[in-house]
Amino acid sequence: MTTSTSIRINQTLYDQARNEAVAEHRTIAGQVEYWAKIGRAALDNPDLPVSFIAESLASMAEPRETTTPFVPKSRQQ
Repeated sequence: MTTSTSIRINQTLYDQARNEAVAEHRTIAGQVEYWAKIGRAALDNPDLPVSFIAESLASMAEPRETTTPFVPKSRQQ
């Protein structure tokens, strides 16, 4: 079961999250959670570019059935 908690955020941040949420097909809460995950991962991995972290989190969220398996060039014919 998922629980939720209300928090207060700055109106400007809320408006930015709403705009990004529409563009990314997320809820406003989902957009803020996404930003929080990226921020936490960036703080935990300061040597990695934020874009790499965002792309890695996105790829980890993809269903495994729709991914293309990695095949090293040495095994490709």
